[in-house]
Order: sequence, then C-alpha cells, then structure tokens
Amino acid sequence: MADKYFYALGRRKAATARVRLQGGKGVITVNGKPANEYFADSEYLLSKLAQPFVVLDQVGKFDVSAVVDGGGHEGQIEAIRLGIAKTLVLLNGDLKSTLKRAELLSRDSRERERKKFGLKGARKQRQFTKR
Repeated sequence: MADKYFYALGRRKAATARVRLQGGKGVITVNGKPANEYFADSEYLLSKLAQPFVVLDQVGKFDVSAVVDGGGHEGQIEAIRLGIAKTLVLLNGDLKSTLKRAELLSRDSRERERKKFGLKGARKQRQFTKR
C-alpha cells in the first residue's frame, strides 16, 4: 500500500487541486510544502482540510500530496478537501454514503460572475439621477 496511490481532482471557484492519497502517517503536503506551512495563516483552514478523515475516523492513516493552483486559500482548501473525499471513495466504495451525508462529495458550483459591459461590476450600475 505504501507505493500504491489513489488520484482524484477537486475544484472550487477558480482553484483546481490534483490529489494523491496513499497509506502513511497522516502527512499532508501542498505544492511540495507541509500544509501547516502553506496555510500558516489559519488553523480553521487546516481543520477543514482534515475533515474527510475526521468524519471517517481515519486521522493519521493516509499521506496526502496535493498540487493546487488558482483561487485563494479558502477555495484551494475546499478543492483539496473534495479531492481527498473522492480518493477515499476510490479506495473504499463503502465510505461513499458517509462522506455524502457529511456533504463532502458535492462540488460547490458557484463561480464568480463576470463583469458586464457598461456596468461597474457584474451587477453594480451607476447611481441613477432623476434630475
């Protein structure tokens, strides 16, 4: 199991994460750095990252290697989290219902709306003057 790995893709907003999961000691690396160094600014984000393992009570059993690009830290974390959940389902199909109930397998499809011509933003218009 040490050299065999499972691969999945996770996306959120503009972030895309390619996640590899293999048996190990629970080390999570993001873009070649440890996760607590890459996302050093927030303990909350790191807890979100480990959520699939916490739900399944398998903390410290798998090593995760993620390559993520695009988006901000929050979007990147959610993309990695989705990738981890997908790889766990590939590893064991029986875990799918548990992860689905915890809402970890659904991709959040909300994207940034583009700015339209003639407007200040996606929807914001210039202030209306009557006279």
